[in-house]
Amino acid sequence: MQVSIETTSGLERRLTVNLPAEVVDKEVDKRLQQAAKTVRINGFRKGKVPMKVVRQRFGAGVRQEVLGEVMSRSFYDAVQKEQVKPAGQPSIEAKNVTPGENLEYVATFEVYPEVALTDLAEVAIERPTAEVTDKDVDNMIDVLRKQQSGWKDTKRKAQKGDRVTIDFVGRKDGEEFEGGKAEGQQLVLGSGSMIPGFEDGILGMKPGEEKEVEVTFPEDYQAENLKGADAVFTIKVTASEKPELPELNDEFFAGYGVAEGGEEKFREEVRGNMERELKNAALNKVKTQVMDQLFEKHQVEIPAALVAGEVQTLRGQMVQQFGGQIKPEDAANMLPDTMFEDQAKRRVVLGLVVGEIVKENKLSVDADRVKAKVEELASTYQQPEEVVEYYFNNRELLAGVESVVLEDQVVDFVLDKAKVSEVESSYDDVIKPQKQA
Repeated sequence: MQVSIETTSGLERRLTVNLPAEVVDKEVDKRLQQAAKTVRINGFRKGKVPMKVVRQRFGAGVRQEVLGEVMSRSFYDAVQKEQVKPAGQPSIEAKNVTPGENLEYVATFEVYPEVALTDLAEVAIERPTAEVTDKDVDNMIDVLRKQQSGWKDTKRKAQKGDRVTIDFVGRKDGEEFEGGKAEGQQLVLGSGSMIPGFEDGILGMKPGEEKEVEVTFPEDYQAENLKGADAVFTIKVTASEKPELPELNDEFFAGYGVAEGGEEKFREEVRGNMERELKNAALNKVKTQVMDQLFEKHQVEIPAALVAGEVQTLRGQMVQQFGGQIKPEDAANMLPDTMFEDQAKRRVVLGLVVGEIVKENKLSVDADRVKAKVEELASTYQQPEEVVEYYFNNRELLAGVESVVLEDQVVDFVLDKAKVSEVESSYDDVIKPQKQA
């Protein structure tokens, strides 16, 4: 096998491979001889079909099959010989496939870039520190009660958080417009489900009261004829209800899995859950800072093939989020590459940088941490032992956990070298969702 390689531009390489004719021809003959023993052709007994006939009937198809396999196999032999690491699949163009002549083809592909790691001592991280206070627990219990709240009729003036039942008619320039009328519609005031000004106009109204409310439709409103338009709604409140919080009793506690111990045990469970949430949120914020800085501090040439692969992955994840409402063949048109390119490039760069940290510092997956991570994931199920066993018997699932654990080990490695300062924070600040970079 003769191999030559050239750099065309940046990370792109062009590999020319020349193979002796016998590499292909011998394999074609071998497969045709095997086929001759089993093929059935009218006029001939099984196993007695002349090779000339077998070659005429099947030779072209078998040769194409062999050519594909030989080019694929020899490509990977060639890149190993040239000590290059392809990033993504090659584009292979056959130059000469004439029977009896040497096989020649050209493979064009990208290679992985060299990654020069920055001095990790330049990385500065703020680690949030917080505690779950009694007030935090009280606030969380209030949230849980509101989630289970019912409604009670009231005759007082409507307040934010109340649920009103209304009839309304909307008019633009004195004329009713399509979609601007309803009867018996329920609305929670403050929910923001209506256009600006509509809900505010209902505040202070009592059941049986009617009034006109002036509003202006947003410029980006979906109905073209109403964009930015002024309108008047005649609104009548037919009923008003205030939220009624459930009592803190055994029935309420049982709904959250606390069968015994009353309020003391319930508060203990709530605090424990909040402390776990706080710990995970703090770790995630630190990890996000580490990844942000690794991305910002490394200038890496990005293989287009790797970005394309990440775009496909991200698009597939979004299709799954839509619950199969988008057909695979429509996904590329409805969810174009441009939607995912920035995130895909970030993922590629971080993958390359994290990989180089692992390689340069000879990091390996900590089996104890993998086991602990699996047990943590399984702890939310009713039969955690079965879930742990399932993970360790499923190579694909376990590989995903190992990847997360190794990334966490990289974060720990970076933190050990970086400048880390602790910042006092509140529970709410730490668990507040952070903006995606």
